[in-house]
Amino acid sequence: MLVLSRQRDETIMIGDEIEISIVDIRGDKVRLGINAPTRIAVHRKEVYDAIKRENTEASRLGSTDLDTLAQTIKPGPARRGQRTNNLISSPAAITLPTTKVSLANNLINTSSQESSSKKDTA
Repeated sequence: MLVLSRQRDETIMIGDEIEISIVDIRGDKVRLGINAPTRIAVHRKEVYDAIKRENTEASRLGSTDLDTLAQTIKPGPARRGQRTNNLISSPAAITLPTTKVSLANNLINTSSQESSSKKDTA
């Protein structure tokens, strides 16, 4: 850790873009002015710790969160049959695990049929 002594109206530079100025000194309190680009977040340590804690908590999924998410993405009753049919015939169905298996089996069966038909003609 670098420790510097500064008096009022003196400045510390961090790199080329961050400027820290001593604005005022009153008793045991020092007021700092921080000039930094907007892309760099500047927070008090306790605020930064709270943000990190909230982000960590928000990134965790609980079992009730998954149930709630599943309820929100289900198709409505009027479109359920239509949507299922579209998924089966759609190329996007590749993303579904059960479809991947059936498509992979079809590809294996198709390539083995092509190989056997090539052998028959040779």
